[in-house]
Amino acid sequence: MLYNCVNKDCYENPVLEMDYSDPDVIRVGEDYYLVSSSFTYLPGVPLLHSRDLIHWEQLSWCLPRLPFARYDLPAHGCGSWAPSIRYHEGRFYVFIPLPDEGIFVVTATDPRGPWSEPHCIRETVGWIDPCPFWDEDGNAYMAHAFANSRCGIKHRIDVCRMSPDASRLLDDGVQVYCNPQLHPTMEGPKMYKREGYYYIFVPAGGVATGWQTVLRSRSPLGPYEAKVVLHQGLSTVNGPHQGAWVTTPEGADWFFHFQDAGVHGRILHLQPMCWVDGWPVMGRDRDGDGIGEPVDSWPLPLPAALPQHPLQPDDGFEGPDLALCWQWQGNPRQEWYRVENGLRLFMPPCARGESLLWYMPNVLTQIAPAKQYTMRTTLTLEDGEDGDEAGLTVMGHRYSALSLRRTGGEYRLVLTRGLVTERTAQGVAVEQVAAEQPFRGNTVSLELRFDPDGMVRYAWAIPGTTPTVIGPACPADKSTWSGARPGLFARNHLNRPTSGSARFDGARFGI
Repeated sequence: MLYNCVNKDCYENPVLEMDYSDPDVIRVGEDYYLVSSSFTYLPGVPLLHSRDLIHWEQLSWCLPRLPFARYDLPAHGCGSWAPSIRYHEGRFYVFIPLPDEGIFVVTATDPRGPWSEPHCIRETVGWIDPCPFWDEDGNAYMAHAFANSRCGIKHRIDVCRMSPDASRLLDDGVQVYCNPQLHPTMEGPKMYKREGYYYIFVPAGGVATGWQTVLRSRSPLGPYEAKVVLHQGLSTVNGPHQGAWVTTPEGADWFFHFQDAGVHGRILHLQPMCWVDGWPVMGRDRDGDGIGEPVDSWPLPLPAALPQHPLQPDDGFEGPDLALCWQWQGNPRQEWYRVENGLRLFMPPCARGESLLWYMPNVLTQIAPAKQYTMRTTLTLEDGEDGDEAGLTVMGHRYSALSLRRTGGEYRLVLTRGLVTERTAQGVAVEQVAAEQPFRGNTVSLELRFDPDGMVRYAWAIPGTTPTVIGPACPADKSTWSGARPGLFARNHLNRPTSGSARFDGARFGI
């Protein structure tokens, strides 16, 4: 299950124990839509749908590929950072920051797509986390933050004037809030209006240990006053911040936010919210300090409404294409794969010069479905050359993989550990063999088990027999801004051209 509930009338946090980082949520009619960041996993910026704020399904990807050649290879930690979604005059707008390239906008009349090509409204370095706002008087604005790693600023929020059609910014913006002593880091602004006040919801203090701040002003361009409205307090939820305010048709207010769960990524919580003296109150003030704290459970916001297509990590590769759950480590290319009576992965040489999984754009991954899960597949190596291999992996700054490798005209099972020693956009990785053994034949069933402590255990089997564990447990690690991710791969580990490929019969998960 993707969520737990105390009873039929309550929900339990986290409502979505998956790495949907930097969420933004809106309501259109009786439907709720959520987008999140995806960095350089592509296609990017997933769009989820719900009818009750608890059960979610994925409708589309807003960004099929990134429009720069650098993303043809992995650029870990770059790409699409915290997006925002708004609905205005019959059209969905998703604002997407690329911290090294600028602010981009994609639009659609149907959330299932097609989405427009990304349009750059500001070419810049270091602007992040944009949020558009359309006022009743016809004027439009965009709030945004800054990336310290790109421009040396991390504690300031600016607001720009924007053309009403969101095609361009009309000025360079004005600083509306900066107080590094109280809020040393500010990011992820979301702009709203209520009863004559303009509000900017701003996470502050950093991802792992921060808090939620709200700015308030009578003018969209400030000056703004600030109030901390949500923090960890006596709860066990670290860093409760960065999310979105959403209101049900009945007028009840709720706040979505993430929690940094380390190797498991950024998981989503839902807090009840109300208003007191013109300020939002989130969660519950357990320690009496006037600041809300996350709740463990709460009465359901709406009657449960199961989606038609719940979030599902399984894929039987029955075609005509991959399921929505999959992402590559770089801009997708059709020549990497074919879905036809299974998934066939080809083995192009890696342009980085070494065929290491961290360097390969054609590693096929997805968001982990839970803190504990198993993943199984059966694969066949077809044709090919020495060095061809394929298997299962869990990717991150420490990663591991179990593969079937062709070597010297024979086959071997190989357990590999990888370590990213330089965690930059280009990255530097090393791989070592942790265990290997001979295997008879070119078809094998593989299995990995991911435990809540972040350890991964691998096993293999002749199809139809009981799996056998191979080698030691391997530690997983988060990646740059994302959790550890399970996946499939095929490569020539010698990085030689090959006619080989691997056929997978499916990807099956147990939770």
